Amino acid sequence: MTSGVILTLNAGSSSIKFSLYAAGDEPEEQLRGEVEDIGDAQAYLIIEPDHGNKTRIAIGPADHAAALAAILDHAGDALGGRPVAGIGHRVVHGGTDYAAPVRLDDATIDYLTTLEPLAPLHQPHNLAAVRAARAAFPDAIQVACFDTAFHRAHPWVNDTFALPREWYDRGVRRYGFHGLSYEFISGELARIAPDLRHGRVVIAHLGNGASMCAVRDGRSVASTMGFTALDGLPMGTRSGQLDPGVLLYMMDHEKMTSAEIANLLYKQSGLKGLSGISNDMRELEASDRPEAAEAIEYFVFRIRRELGALAAVLGGLDGLVFTGGIGEHSAHIRRKVCEGMEWLGIEIDDAGNAGNATDLGTAATRVMVIPTDEERVIARAVNAALNG
Repeated sequence: MTSGVILTLNAGSSSIKFSLYAAGDEPEEQLRGEVEDIGDAQAYLIIEPDHGNKTRIAIGPADHAAALAAILDHAGDALGGRPVAGIGHRVVHGGTDYAAPVRLDDATIDYLTTLEPLAPLHQPHNLAAVRAARAAFPDAIQVACFDTAFHRAHPWVNDTFALPREWYDRGVRRYGFHGLSYEFISGELARIAPDLRHGRVVIAHLGNGASMCAVRDGRSVASTMGFTALDGLPMGTRSGQLDPGVLLYMMDHEKMTSAEIANLLYKQSGLKGLSGISNDMRELEASDRPEAAEAIEYFVFRIRRELGALAAVLGGLDGLVFTGGIGEHSAHIRRKVCEGMEWLGIEIDDAGNAGNATDLGTAATRVMVIPTDEERVIARAVNAALNG
């Protein structure tokens, strides 16, 4: 059994979330944190040793390599002199080839680089962290875990678009995302609610990025996200589902470039665009402005619409699970989503909902709140690779 340390990295454009685990039969988390404001004049390292007490340290200007160096400089106590034996990376897009974690080498990284146009806000930064980690730890095992992998067993009809078939063969298909979160929740259901593990479940991952997944027998059969992470639900700054004719109108009549449209859809839309206030649900819930209420109303409307659609895909519903930052913490959103859903067997206990209880349902369909842990999924994959 390996005695070293596992490092997990989840890199974005301006941040790297990280965790340190002791390798073992089940990886044991020892430290987690984040470097934020990468690329700015002043970046900050946030250390969270015990899921409560946070330390914020100014580290000066930093790129992804400097951010990784800062993480290691301040993680000495947690490392305890043990080597970093394996590093796990969240990589958003694995394309059509990867349905499981993979050891990273030059050829794999070259292939993943070709997928950057499919996830422009995530993939380049994921790979920047990979390159920085390989340079810092040339002897460590490097493992990529993909947000698309959990969805690779979809039936063809749930994967394709109604385009000429050669486009499907060229990779234009519904990939789905947030797969690491869905994998973790499916594993937790097997542990704490085994009756649901083999049932018909919709998991709602609601946060700044948001999607929903229909799961049967612990496997994804449909997702609200499609070719890119823009599709489906409205998100913090992303539009969600959009008539493609809108894009043609923007190009032909408003003379917008693809870069301008990408900026609009990825960074200026969603809750931020609808409200004109913020992409943060906490700020919207605290606001008395009508635009905030309307943005929340649209967010809830789309969740309810997709819940009905995914229940139809499953042929019924045995469970609904809320996760993600909003799903785990917003009693208001959960209540609004579940109101009037008795036809799906959904009713919830108001007191339990207000207290973020694990079990909320009071009718035929079980309703649960389960915190997600994508880092643990990554750590388990690295642990498996270390142990052959």
